[in-house]
Amino acid sequence: MTYGEPYPDPHSAPYGGGPYPNAGGTPGGLLVRFFARVIDGFIVGIVGFFLAFTTDTLSNILVTGLFTGALMFGYFLLFEVTQGWTPGKKVLGLHVRGGRGMPKPDLKESAIRNAFTLLPIVPYVGGLLGFVAIVVIAVTISGSATKQGKHDELAEGTQVLKS
Repeated sequence: MTYGEPYPDPHSAPYGGGPYPNAGGTPGGLLVRFFARVIDGFIVGIVGFFLAFTTDTLSNILVTGLFTGALMFGYFLLFEVTQGWTPGKKVLGLHVRGGRGMPKPDLKESAIRNAFTLLPIVPYVGGLLGFVAIVVIAVTISGSATKQGKHDELAEGTQVLKS
């Protein structure tokens, strides 16, 4: 590739129809990604709690679902697009590569890969839908040689790698 050429399509030759293999590190496994998500969830949970407490909506399940879903989605978008990691990922030595071999995801890719975090907004069944999405993502990460979940595949082949 010469200067000024766009990155080649990762779904075409010579890449064998898949994502850029381990571009910039080794794939982050399910367990380390889970713990990064726990750290990030804890951070967002604290902010959400204080937001619900200060607005006196702590007991309103619809509002807390809105806070949780919107905050989580915004948190992941902000950090992935600007930094290529979230604090939880950074602490555990992970970063997110964008699709097509880019160093970090763009807004569209990050929005697609994190859309499942908005599911708690759906009244009454959002938590269940979110749980199902997490199980699907975990199963697809575990079954992938590149440790990419369904959400990564849908987002142009984003990938979580060890730094």
